[in-house]
Amino acid sequence: MDTIITVDNVYKSFGKGDLEVKVLEGADMTIQKGEFVSLMGPSGSGKSTLLYLIGGLDRDFKGDIVVCGQSIGSLKENALSDMRLNKVGFIFQFYNLIQNLTVEDNILLPLKVAGRYDEKAKSRLNEILDITEISDKRKVMPAKLSGGQQQRVAIARALIGEPEIILADEPTGNLDKASGENIMELFRKINKEKNMTILQVTHSEKNSEYGTRIVRLDNGKLIG
Repeated sequence: MDTIITVDNVYKSFGKGDLEVKVLEGADMTIQKGEFVSLMGPSGSGKSTLLYLIGGLDRDFKGDIVVCGQSIGSLKENALSDMRLNKVGFIFQFYNLIQNLTVEDNILLPLKVAGRYDEKAKSRLNEILDITEISDKRKVMPAKLSGGQQQRVAIARALIGEPEIILADEPTGNLDKASGENIMELFRKINKEKNMTILQVTHSEKNSEYGTRIVRLDNGKLIG
């Protein structure tokens, strides 16, 4: 398999001097294309911080992070934006849907903003609506959806650009047990059927078992 994410001797801290809080201290991790990795660790250990570094949402760190063959630290802003748009899909605990847009328009928004909305995108939309099982909700407004359905919309939005990697930060954190299990089954389906690489941050041992491998963050280092 090809390596798709490399975290090499990464250090990250917040604050300075006596107020400095060290989060990552020489963290190392390698993820292969097609893996579904669950990142676990105590609350406040830096799991989400690491996810944001990998996604290029924060570039204030020491060491090296390589995603899809590109070193995050050395990318210029335009190249970084292109990588986030074309290579990486983000899913957060909060759905971040635009309330005055339909399900369909929420999903297509990233492509429309990037000027990539074309006939291929229309066909892709139908496929993703089917995969996420919300085809019957395409014209519905977010306020009319359950939490699980809204998260499915967020997942569909992350998939629409055909990314190579999905980064998910506590994706079931706002959901009830049944909805959370459905979302995890959806992630497993996407991973297996699309061979899509998934890195999820979770505090749930049960959710972590949906992945193909568990990596634990402890005292600033990665184990597993």
